[in-house]
Amino acid sequence: MQHGAARQDTSVLPNTTPGSVSFNHGALAITGDWTLSGYQAIGQQLSRLPPDARKPGTLDLTNLGQIDTAGASLLADFLGPDLLEDFVESDPVLHRDTAALLQIVARSLGQWKEQDIAEIPALTRWLSQIGERVQSLGLLLWQLLGFMGQTLATLFRVLPHPGRWRVTPFVAAVQDTGLNALPIVALLTFLVGAVVAFLGATVLQDFGATIYTVNLVAFSFLREFGVLLAAILLAGRTASSFTAHIGAMKVNEELDAIRTLGLNPVELLVLPRVLAMMVSLPILTFVGMIAGMVGGALVCVLSLDISLNQFLAIVERDIALRHFLVGLCKAPVFAFLIAVIGCLEGFKVGGSAQSVGEHTTSSVVQSIFTVILLDAIAALFFMEMGW
Repeated sequence: MQHGAARQDTSVLPNTTPGSVSFNHGALAITGDWTLSGYQAIGQQLSRLPPDARKPGTLDLTNLGQIDTAGASLLADFLGPDLLEDFVESDPVLHRDTAALLQIVARSLGQWKEQDIAEIPALTRWLSQIGERVQSLGLLLWQLLGFMGQTLATLFRVLPHPGRWRVTPFVAAVQDTGLNALPIVALLTFLVGAVVAFLGATVLQDFGATIYTVNLVAFSFLREFGVLLAAILLAGRTASSFTAHIGAMKVNEELDAIRTLGLNPVELLVLPRVLAMMVSLPILTFVGMIAGMVGGALVCVLSLDISLNQFLAIVERDIALRHFLVGLCKAPVFAFLIAVIGCLEGFKVGGSAQSVGEHTTSSVVQSIFTVILLDAIAALFFMEMGW
């Protein structure tokens, strides 16, 4: 944005001259063109002026040529927005376009500086951040509870009407979440079972009680590791898939098309996935329990001279059925929460691919955190109840 000379009304502009500044006897004289092309040179001239030049008695704009916002901002920074505005208002013969430009720049810089606030103390800033996190966590929990209620309400509304059951999506989801996840769950729990047996044998060997490695492996996998490892794997594998699928549908406006057709997206997309997870995770939990105990039994047979028959006899004698039931009863709850979180994050996706990635990551983190938190609470509850 440029304006003509301060006191020239002719249509023909003079030849451009580099901008300069001088300070003599309390008067600051501005000459030449104060434009972006001379920004650096003018800034160096201003830096060489004495400190008194920042508070001149008069501001001479008689020989000012062209000026743009870059030059006006230099002058406003040097003199201060308030002082520059006072000089402009007291100059009756300054060209109105130039005066308007200088006033706008001065007022803008003045408002920006007024909005600067003092440094916030570290404790106050820390408490503020905690408050924001707690508020966002409360909002997230509120949305999750609301979506869970909507899902359950839709489920109870659909169950009495077999004609509205989505059997094909349900079977496809069972295959994706259950059958396709069997190898990785079995392999992981087998390896973890072997590691637990090695650690147990190493610690118990000092007490001459390596035989109790059998109890350690069976107890840990039946109550905790079987369901926890399977749930964590599904949280990372399946919840992210749910979020990405529904999020991509939202980006492509397929959800809007579903609603336009008079269909309920929760009934069409969420219920088959939730029910499939509630069927798949107990099966995967059982497979994880068996695979973990097989890994522990292999270590016992190869390293501890405990035969397979002895391993099975100890499990049958010392491990009650309730430990298996305690582990298995947690699977449907974990499955429901993982599926609901994954679907909810998919519905929260915005209109960009970046949003899909962000909510996919969020669904995995939330699912794993929720599973571990609930497992810890359940462990404390069952321990207090003596189950």
